[in-house]
Amino acid sequence: MPKNFKTIGLIGKKYANADVGEVLVNLSNFLKDRELDVYLDFNTLRNTPALQNCNSMSRQEMGEKCDLVIALGGDGTLLSAARSLAKFSVPMIGVNLGTLGFLTDIPSTQINERLAEILDGKYTEEERMLLQVTIFRDDEEINASIAFNDVVVHKWEEARMLEFETEIDGLYVNKQRSDGLIISTPTGSTAYSLSGGGPIVHPSMNAILLVPICPHTLSQRPLVIHGNSTVELTVSTSGHARAQVTCDGQINLGVMAGDRICIKKLDTKVTLLHPEGYNYYEILRAKLHWGGHP
Repeated sequence: MPKNFKTIGLIGKKYANADVGEVLVNLSNFLKDRELDVYLDFNTLRNTPALQNCNSMSRQEMGEKCDLVIALGGDGTLLSAARSLAKFSVPMIGVNLGTLGFLTDIPSTQINERLAEILDGKYTEEERMLLQVTIFRDDEEINASIAFNDVVVHKWEEARMLEFETEIDGLYVNKQRSDGLIISTPTGSTAYSLSGGGPIVHPSMNAILLVPICPHTLSQRPLVIHGNSTVELTVSTSGHARAQVTCDGQINLGVMAGDRICIKKLDTKVTLLHPEGYNYYEILRAKLHWGGHP
């Protein structure tokens, strides 16, 4: 049953320019004309001088009070917004002001038209999984984060390979020497994972992808496992390269030799709203330049 949206949160891209500001102003006016309550997150308001008289709130408050959050920018903007709102049930919409835009599927030229349809209840609702990563040192948790696209364990600052062991659900898989490993959600299968030779996995799948980065042994291939699995990586003490864990290419966590990195599915999901007629395969055709119908 369509939801009744009354309070709308707006999150703009981190480094907004004049064009982004203009889109935000027009969108804010459009929503207010429909007698909706509009709030900008603090950073968006700071980066948009033309909207200084608008109401603002933290992302925590957005998650608690908003019926809908609209992220305007590229996929990176939506990734950041999704992580910060992950523990709330607020649905999200992505407006593409960037380049590729797998997640932000509403083009900036169609904002008012598409949003009017969604606000009138004409939309497709979709849930997508996230990952939670926890780093342990001597069995003590030292750091944690979440990721919408991927968790990447990779070498850092040195042109040397990492060495690490992988276990899945407590079962030993292998010992690997490579530049790192991409642990991806189905959503992230069209991001870094794809560049690393991983498969495209439909976002409705309950799956986790493991994609080696430039493995020393060429028989190391991408692996798709059940989404309820727990992946554990232990950085070898005999390796020479320093390691780092990166979430969605935006959050960096330091790792030392001997640390244990635990990755599993987050209990909560992100809810995305798309215009009616949304077709994931159409997105793939457009973004990856696949051929259309014969």
